Amino acid sequence: MRGGRNMADKKIALVTGAGSGIGRAVSLALQGAGYAVVLAGRRAAELERTVAMAQPGGGEMLAMPTDIGNPEAVRALFAKAKESFGRLDLLFNNAGIGAPAIPMEDLTYEQWNAVVSVNLTGAFLCAQEAIKMMKAQSPRGGRIINNGSISAHVPRPNSAPYTATKHAITGLTKCISLDGRKYDIACGQIDIGNATTEMTARMASGVPQADGSRKPEPVMDVRHVADAVLYMAGLPLDANVQFMTVMATQMPFVGRG
Repeated sequence: MRGGRNMADKKIALVTGAGSGIGRAVSLALQGAGYAVVLAGRRAAELERTVAMAQPGGGEMLAMPTDIGNPEAVRALFAKAKESFGRLDLLFNNAGIGAPAIPMEDLTYEQWNAVVSVNLTGAFLCAQEAIKMMKAQSPRGGRIINNGSISAHVPRPNSAPYTATKHAITGLTKCISLDGRKYDIACGQIDIGNATTEMTARMASGVPQADGSRKPEPVMDVRHVADAVLYMAGLPLDANVQFMTVMATQMPFVGRG
């Protein structure tokens, strides 16, 4: 663990995909705001790198290497969070992977299933465990924020597994919002477009467009995403951002082509 504030007056967050990109940026923003943060991800070394970036005086950080597509691993993750901090105020369902950008008909079952396992099943499993904790704890309730992506609205070429799972996240978000109401559990979704991370570095050299061309795309600083999640997380439980889109202003999203 890294950090050192009194946990009695601090909130507890769990972030999946916390070893890189958006997950790392959001984890550090939450930690700097005083949250204790449980970091979940497959790569232990990268989670420890996130821990090493913790701001002095912020909340504690606990790295938990986890395959979120594995039900037993997810149960162990949330059990450790409960053992360490006693409650859970926020789940940021962020972990996601893509498949090779090849024609849909050439994808293997294994490639399809790997994406579904992490992006959709993993989010569902984590939401299940978060809901169990949040409905039973005192004070009751909490918040779940799902990372939907611009791909929850529109696809890129050759992105069927990723786009399908991100569209499904929108349905999951709505179901959690509806079913969680009676337990004071709020759920919202943030859809992110072209934040600067390891995944978007390739955009500077050009990415496939709907018309078959390759063009560079504008990006934005990932800190704007972290700030947006921090705002959503900081609302009282009687208020909720149901859906928010944060994107590079000039990226090709609104319009045709």
